[in-house]
Amino acid sequence: MSETYPQHQPPHPAVPPREDEPSFAAVPARAHWRYKPRRAFWRSRAVRAVAVAVLLALCGLVILAIVRDQTGTRGFLVGLGLAVLPVPLLMTAFRWLDRVEPGPWRNLLFAFAWGAFAAALVAIIANSFATRWIATATADPSSADTLGATVIAPVVEESAKAAAILLIFLFRRRDFTGVVDGVVFAGFTATGFAFTENILYLGSAFGEDQEIGTSGINSVTAATFFVRVVMSPFAHPLFTVLTGIGFGLAALGARHRRVRRVLLPLLGLTLAMAMHAVWNASGSLLGPWGFYAVYGAFMVPVFGLLTWLAIWSRQRELRTISGELPAYAAAGWLSPAEPLALSSMRSRSMARDYAGRTLGPAAARAVGEYEAFATSLAFLRHRARRGAMDPDFTAREQELLHHLWQRKEAAGPALTYAAQATGQVWTPPPHRNYGAGYNPYRG
Repeated sequence: MSETYPQHQPPHPAVPPREDEPSFAAVPARAHWRYKPRRAFWRSRAVRAVAVAVLLALCGLVILAIVRDQTGTRGFLVGLGLAVLPVPLLMTAFRWLDRVEPGPWRNLLFAFAWGAFAAALVAIIANSFATRWIATATADPSSADTLGATVIAPVVEESAKAAAILLIFLFRRRDFTGVVDGVVFAGFTATGFAFTENILYLGSAFGEDQEIGTSGINSVTAATFFVRVVMSPFAHPLFTVLTGIGFGLAALGARHRRVRRVLLPLLGLTLAMAMHAVWNASGSLLGPWGFYAVYGAFMVPVFGLLTWLAIWSRQRELRTISGELPAYAAAGWLSPAEPLALSSMRSRSMARDYAGRTLGPAAARAVGEYEAFATSLAFLRHRARRGAMDPDFTAREQELLHHLWQRKEAAGPALTYAAQATGQVWTPPPHRNYGAGYNPYRG
C-alpha cells in the first residue's frame, strides 16, 4: 500500500535501494572522491578563494595600521596580547556546538577574518565619519558621541558583521543548513570583530595609563579588561547570533517562500541592532549602575535563553538524523544499528575510538568522515521532505552515498559496536514504506 500524505506536507523523497555494486551514475568520473559540477573559470573556487583572501588581507593590514596609529606600538602589543585571551574559548564553544555536522574550517576562518578585518574596518571608518558629521551639524560633540554609540554604531557594526553571514548563506549554501549553522557563523564573525575592537579599547586604555601614571588593578587597562574580556566576552557574539538565527530559520524554509527567506534575516538583524543599542546605552546613558542593571536583568537572561536555544537546536539535529537515516537502513545502505548510533554523540565518539584501537588512525578518520557524510545525507533528505529540495538533489545524494560506500568497511562494524555498547536497538517505524522508490544506480 502506498503511503499517503497531507496536501500541505511534501512526501518523503524516494530512497534508491542498495545494489551489491552500485554504479553512482550521477557522480562524474572526474570526481572519484568528491562531486564537483563544472563551473566557469571566474566562478571556480580557487579564483574566488584567492580574491577573498587578498581582500581580507588588505583589510587586515589597513585596520591594524589604523589601530596601531591610535594606540601606539606598545599599546597595540598590549591590547593584542590581552584581546586574544577570550578568542580560543569562544571559538571552542561555537565549534563544540557544530559537532553534529561540523562545517569546513575554511568557512569559519572566513567568518572570523571578515569580522576581525573587513567588518571592523567598515565600522571604524563609518562610525568615525558619522560621529564627526553629527558633531559638526549639531555643534555638540558630547551628544554626537552618545548618539554615535547608541544609534550609529549598532546599525553599522551589526550590518557589517551580517554581511559575512549573508555571503556564506549565498555562496556556501550547502554548508548552511539550519539554526545551528547560523549561530556558529555569527559567533565566529562576532568573535573576530570583538577581537579587533578589544585591541583598540585595551590599547587605548594602556596609553591612557601611561599618560597619567596609573598601574595595577586600579588602572584603566585593568578596568577595561574586566568589563570587556571577563564580564562580557559574549556581548558581540550574543548580538550577532540573533542575525545568524534569522538566516538559519530562512535556510530551513522552502525555496519558493522568498518573502520568509528575506524577512527572517532582516528581523534577526533588527533585533541584533536593538540589543546592541540597549547594551551601548546602558553604559553611555545610565552610568555604571545602569550598566550593571542591564547586564544582570537583560543581557545574562538573554544569553541563557539563546544558549538554551542553540543547544536545543543541536539536539534537534540529532533527532533529524534518527528520523531520516532509517530510510537508508531499510533500503540496505546502512546497517540497522547505524541510525541511532549516528544520532548519539557518545556513540559517534565511541565508534571512532573503537576503529582507532582496532584498525589504526586512518580507520578512525574514515569513521569520522562517514559520520559527517551520513549527517549531511540526513539533512539533505530532511530539507527535501520539507519542500526545500536542492536543485542537484539526486547528484548530491549519490555523492554522499558514494562516500559512505567507500568507508563502509571501517565505519559499519565500528558504529554497530558503539550501538551495541550503548544499548541502542533500532526497529523501523511501521508507518513508513522505506523500500519503495526509483533506482538510478543500476549499470
